[in-house]
Amino acid sequence: MRMRAAVLEEFGAPLVVQEVDLAEPKAGEVLVRLEACGVCHTDMYTASGADPSGYAPTVLGHEGAGVVEAVGPDVTDLAVGDHVVTLFSPQCRECEHCLSPKTNLCLAIREQQNLGYLPDGTTRLSRDGEAIRHFMGTSTFAEYTVMPEIALAKVSTDAPLDRACLFACGLSTGLGAAINTAKVEPGSFCVVFGAGMVGLGAVAGCRLQGAERIVCVDMSEDRLELARGQGATDLLIGGDDAVQKILDMTRGFGADYTFEATGLVGVMRQAVESARMGWGLCTVAGVAGKGETLDIVPRYLITGRRVCGSSFGGVKGRDQVPVLVERWLAAEIDVEPFVSHTMGLDQVNEAFELMERQDGIRSVMRF
Repeated sequence: MRMRAAVLEEFGAPLVVQEVDLAEPKAGEVLVRLEACGVCHTDMYTASGADPSGYAPTVLGHEGAGVVEAVGPDVTDLAVGDHVVTLFSPQCRECEHCLSPKTNLCLAIREQQNLGYLPDGTTRLSRDGEAIRHFMGTSTFAEYTVMPEIALAKVSTDAPLDRACLFACGLSTGLGAAINTAKVEPGSFCVVFGAGMVGLGAVAGCRLQGAERIVCVDMSEDRLELARGQGATDLLIGGDDAVQKILDMTRGFGADYTFEATGLVGVMRQAVESARMGWGLCTVAGVAGKGETLDIVPRYLITGRRVCGSSFGGVKGRDQVPVLVERWLAAEIDVEPFVSHTMGLDQVNEAFELMERQDGIRSVMRF
């Protein structure tokens, strides 16, 4: 079939919205008519050429939601008409990692997905006979996509898809960092560095876990006000004195849980140093730039602090994204403030510009 998609032709250049070909789904694959897609920093990071694992041409996009239009052979859990959220982090439910409660990093299709291919090592995207690779196994800057069944989460048809798409990446990552990775305990003192989509999700996750105090740190007063709406009890303008201010708030000990959601290694260090002596846990959810390293003074670790990473919030997508969506529908999570701009596919480069200016939290494209 022919469809419109935003293609990354070369790094550092604007995406080109054009017609491309999409082949029918093969065994274990599903054709999805996309209704909406959030524009995430990871898309812009790859488009810029900064991602060392990036490739072109490719159709970017990974924060999508839509409706199943067709299924290939051997698809068992999805049917035409189902509403789905795309998963860049799949869940086969069979591999060693899927069977373990310790991780959500499914191994089933990881190798081919990282190379831009579907599980059989080929693509369904093409243009004039030339293959176009899939981005993060999703390629949702398009009117349709073909994906493995194991990379789609079936969600309630009551969930508006132009909001449900946020659970495909940023919102689930933040919520899961607090709920799954850190496992925040009731009555805790938490600090979240960064009030973008992931950080705001972490604030909401800490609230849902029953944290007593939630400090959000950011350079933007507007974003901090959004954090208050998600459950932050204290707002703090970031800077070199952020660690000392947190220590002053905690009798010199530090926070029970800290979260880093900026991708800045300097802020990651602050998150470590703000964690409580004895048992403080720092969860790093931000993605640092190529070649950057995190410098930690060993004394902070020897005196009981721990550091862990969180990919997609530790969320096992097919099982847990639908649960998060249900919590949103039950009014436990307020999604509306996250959507700052709504636009069409032709405005994808404008969405990147808005992100670069830090204008709003999320632009959502509707198809």
